[in-house]
Amino acid sequence: MLDIGIVGGSGYGAIELMRLLNQHKEVNIKYVFSHSKSGQDIKETYPHLQNNIIEQFTSLDVETVQCDLIFFATPSNVSKNFIPKLIERGIKVIDLSGDFRLKDPTIYEKYYGEKPAPQSVLDEAMYSLPEWSNVDGSSTQIIANPGCFPTAILLSLHPLLESDLINKDTIIIDAKTGVSGAGRTLSQNVHFGEANENFSAYKLGSHKHTPEIEQYLSQVSKSDIKVTFTPHLVPMTRGILATIYVDLKDQTSEEALHQIYKQKYDDKPFVRVRDLGEFPTTKEVLGSNYCDIGIYVDEDRQKAIIVAVIDNLVKGASGQAIQNMNRLFGFNEDEGLNLLPIYP
Repeated sequence: MLDIGIVGGSGYGAIELMRLLNQHKEVNIKYVFSHSKSGQDIKETYPHLQNNIIEQFTSLDVETVQCDLIFFATPSNVSKNFIPKLIERGIKVIDLSGDFRLKDPTIYEKYYGEKPAPQSVLDEAMYSLPEWSNVDGSSTQIIANPGCFPTAILLSLHPLLESDLINKDTIIIDAKTGVSGAGRTLSQNVHFGEANENFSAYKLGSHKHTPEIEQYLSQVSKSDIKVTFTPHLVPMTRGILATIYVDLKDQTSEEALHQIYKQKYDDKPFVRVRDLGEFPTTKEVLGSNYCDIGIYVDEDRQKAIIVAVIDNLVKGASGQAIQNMNRLFGFNEDEGLNLLPIYP
């Protein structure tokens, strides 16, 4: 049985980790860390977890903690202060924040506005989109879990770039997210009066997921990739829908492109490529670890539109982190994650 800890215990990412790991056959939740709520029963903050998660919140002491793996479900600029000491002690880490996703510290500083982690630790971290990464459990100490927007976007674009099917200079990404993506800390733009019956673009040209998307796509294509990425906030609790526009390089039919996606994801249990003419909605993946993808090709103009949906708190965060844990420790990839979406 794997003993695990969760840091950031009072946030949405941690709640989802507890919900999913509670039914995982191979793990034991030994610690739930929250410095602001240390000593309190978890059920006081989250009554829906009572009789299932009976632990109290505690504070993380990197010198004395004893477990096999720690999840960091924290905002950026937190995990980098703890992880170096933990891996020095042989404790593996999966970080759901952005602290270890970017390999270039100057880019991290530009987009996150904080001092980056030491370069040696950044180099040691493995960015793992589990459908396409090769996790080595014997050598990997830190997994940088992809961000929510990048998860939907990269799963959509990976087959196109790997097969060199598109013009790399004209990738346009239009993506929408629910308000839970902002976390549990209150901010003005997610007040009910601000978000309800409203729809807004935000952080154009400065969203911290832009360099993450470009870094990964550049690695896949072995060339420098830049994208046009516009995120939007929509008045729903959870979910991401990304619509991606690309120019095809060669004459490609809709059926041929659809077959490429089907072949690429045939053995990936959490990516569902929809039938031709079907396009997914966010509610169809709610509460699940699925990414559903729909494909359209304008055969006259040779333009493709890829539509992808995920639950931002599951496939876009905690579910994907558990998927990475399963691969890191050699468990079945779908252990703890084999859940049907909640509908309606």
